[in-house]
Amino acid sequence: MDQLPAPQLSGAAAASAAALRERFAFLRDIVSEMERSVPYASALVLMGEGTGITLRDGQQQANRLDPQSGVVLSASTGYALEESATDALDPASIRAAAAELVERARGAPREDGAVPLDIAPSGPRDADFATAVERDPRDIPLPERVERFEALRRRLRDQAPRAVEAACFHRESSLASVFVNRMGLATQQVRRAVVGLQVFVSDGSERQFDAISRAGTGGLERLEVSDAEIAECAATAEALLGARPAPPGEHEVVMDPQTSGILAHEAFGHGVETDMFVKERARAAEYVGRRVGSDVVTIMDDATYPGGYGSYFMDDEGQIATPTTIIRDGFFERGITDLYSASRLGIPRSANGRRESVQRKAYARMSNTYFAAGDRTPEELIGEIDDGLVLCRSLNGMEDPKGWGIQIWTLFAREIKHGRPTGVLYSPVAVTGYVPDLLAAVTGLSTTVELSAGTCGKGWKEFVPVASGGPYLRTRCRLG
Repeated sequence: MDQLPAPQLSGAAAASAAALRERFAFLRDIVSEMERSVPYASALVLMGEGTGITLRDGQQQANRLDPQSGVVLSASTGYALEESATDALDPASIRAAAAELVERARGAPREDGAVPLDIAPSGPRDADFATAVERDPRDIPLPERVERFEALRRRLRDQAPRAVEAACFHRESSLASVFVNRMGLATQQVRRAVVGLQVFVSDGSERQFDAISRAGTGGLERLEVSDAEIAECAATAEALLGARPAPPGEHEVVMDPQTSGILAHEAFGHGVETDMFVKERARAAEYVGRRVGSDVVTIMDDATYPGGYGSYFMDDEGQIATPTTIIRDGFFERGITDLYSASRLGIPRSANGRRESVQRKAYARMSNTYFAAGDRTPEELIGEIDDGLVLCRSLNGMEDPKGWGIQIWTLFAREIKHGRPTGVLYSPVAVTGYVPDLLAAVTGLSTTVELSAGTCGKGWKEFVPVASGGPYLRTRCRLG
């Protein structure tokens, strides 16, 4: 694949890129020295920092997020991929770590019948990338930022007559990376910002809540919350105090973008991370090229999505980010890869090799995963339901990649009769099903995609920032 042109940086971003390039230019020589002894080598530097603000009734807390810095060196033996990490960033320490890694890799025993690992070098060559930031949180003194978000929290609390607590959480972070292989040296600066609001209400015997979140790559411009959204959040929390238990059984449903996003993330996100194909733990490996959903189902993973919380320019193994179509018109096209799984399986790479830190292995991980838009409006999708539900505010989900069973929990559902909301709310709601059945039953999607931010773990660890979402989606599922 031809390299996409890198953006032209200016100002502080250009100066930071130049400083990174100058500071770590020596990595070119170290990688070159390693490749005199092994077929492939690379180096990745990661340096991250940020601040967090937590606001509750009677509590204000601001803190520096745990900084990270270090380098991970990778070397292929021609049969396996070995790595070594160090927190030290000086040339002497990294050179010593590289020499130790090469010696260990060359001395590693080769298993009987080991299959050669042919790594085709790729990468963005010499390029510099940086997130565009319109309103930099760091330009606002921390006390002013605290007061800004405290005012937002108070606005939400004041809207709910039976509020017992309101909370606001804000995070801003920056992650700088430098990747070097024989193709060149590339730098990347990714900025993320998030705000979350929650209001808790009580009638004396029951407690409920609702929440708002805004997040993305960029600055404070990603975090705008309108008065109407605050009023709706407070009103929903109040209304949930009268919610009924969810009716069990099969229902026609419309999923809101948060819930359709969880479906995409769990059904054909984790299930198509191809490191699981190598381990023979994913049933999706048997379905490449086969139908897995209705004609209207297309699922993407796209690290280039503008402003997406899971967006970046290159992955942690130097692969330039481009959109990946996982399912197209109901047919499973391909999974998402890291360097090792793509090389071992002999399939094209996608830019999904991601690490929690330099101390963690790179795995095939999602970025922004979502259902592509359809051609209906939400009102049309709901209006054609005679007896069903609108599922709202996904809480979490889980999927069995081997068995394709899925569970999704949402905060509430709105009852629909004859195409109109009745005003009846159910809470909480648990959705269960078999992934191909859920996708085969999709009959319509709305025209606008919305993404929600999150932090995704590989099992119970290896956390990375992601986003998931989609349009409103109509399907059938079982509540239980």
